[in-house]
Amino acid sequence: MTRTPILNHPHTGRVISALSLPALIRLVSEIDDNGPISHQRGSLQGAFGDLPRHQLRYATDVARALGLVHFADHAPARYRLTEAGEDLAEVYDTVARWSRTHQYPSTVSDFVTRVQQTLKLLGTVLRAEAAFAPAELRDALAEWLQTHPQVLHAVASRSSHTEDETEHAA
Repeated sequence: MTRTPILNHPHTGRVISALSLPALIRLVSEIDDNGPISHQRGSLQGAFGDLPRHQLRYATDVARALGLVHFADHAPARYRLTEAGEDLAEVYDTVARWSRTHQYPSTVSDFVTRVQQTLKLLGTVLRAEAAFAPAELRDALAEWLQTHPQVLHAVASRSSHTEDETEHAA
């Protein structure tokens, strides 16, 4: 049985848009793959040297606002994933596997592009009719939202400019 009623929440589309931010995908995946980012000066920028500072700052702000990343100013592990962030990393992996299997958006896409474009596709399909969304993706997102409903409330309180940021390249 799928838990799709939560996918009908009025803010689900905005959650998907926020989760599709390339810099956020990279931040969550980097911490999930390599562990917390230390407090040493420049360590965050060093891990994401190719990202403009404003994109990285926006990604960390979104991650903190959605409860995905715990930030401790003076702790050795300055940025670490919360339970919601760890679970989201699993959703990203599920989305990337589905994308790779279905060669979406192309056969040579990188991880971030696969996740971003597949989440956008999922958001479009969910707006039309949730039953038509790929079951694996629909179920992964529904379970994550069911487990972490505070994200829906956090997105509701954020301004709508989040959706504009999904177009920025990582």
